[in-house]
Amino acid sequence: MKILFLGDLVGKPGFTAAVKKVPALRKELSLDAVVVNAENAADGSGLTPRQFQRLTDAGVDAITMGDHIYKNKDIIEVLAKSSRIVKPANYPLDSPGRCWTIVDTEAGPLVVISIMGRVFMRPVDCPFDALDRVLAEVSADDRFQGTATGGPPPILVDVHAEATSDKQVLGRYLDGKVTAVLGTHTHVPTADATVLPGGTAFQCDVGMCGPYESIIGRDISRVMSTSRTFEPTHFYVATQDVRLCGAIVESNPQGLATSIVRFEQKIK
Repeated sequence: MKILFLGDLVGKPGFTAAVKKVPALRKELSLDAVVVNAENAADGSGLTPRQFQRLTDAGVDAITMGDHIYKNKDIIEVLAKSSRIVKPANYPLDSPGRCWTIVDTEAGPLVVISIMGRVFMRPVDCPFDALDRVLAEVSADDRFQGTATGGPPPILVDVHAEATSDKQVLGRYLDGKVTAVLGTHTHVPTADATVLPGGTAFQCDVGMCGPYESIIGRDISRVMSTSRTFEPTHFYVATQDVRLCGAIVESNPQGLATSIVRFEQKIK
């Protein structure tokens, strides 16, 4: 299976670029699945139901979220009903949304999981315990018995975390258990894409989809002013040098990664 995972969609620039480019990318790159993190799509924080619909209509198979998941309350109904979007699996079990999901592709089923880190992040449940629980549920699911490949399904995990060490330890913990562990949240692509010894593709952060002439997606002058003076101001989403960033992962019939390459495309 060949999967494109796109990092945080930031505001209108990132969202619009994804909607516009995903259909062509599916064909050009011969993709079996596209997964995106969309927690910053709505003016830089949250996701609206209309945006969710436009992304799925454009060919996005599944959407992951993060700490801004409930910023737009209208998305809660979508989280409760749709199998195309997941919450972080270490959020409280009673919070709206699925802890994991399955999407059907022409190459077979794909499992998508989101998990939150704990370093410099809001308090969440233990990510290791949550992942153990979810992977046990996946393993026991009847839909994966006797699959066409004869092996486990590919599993993509979005680690939404601040610290690279947080992401690395989760990557090592999951090595050999899942297909890919791909980081989001910090909006800056890291140069560490690799297949770990156990066969899991890993990258600390795949980068954002949005304006790179910015401070992690926000207007430079506004962020600079507040950083220097402490005077609060609204951080508008920037508009220049829009790029799609992510990673392309390929897996074998055993559900392990055979390759990972960084993906970056400037939007003209």
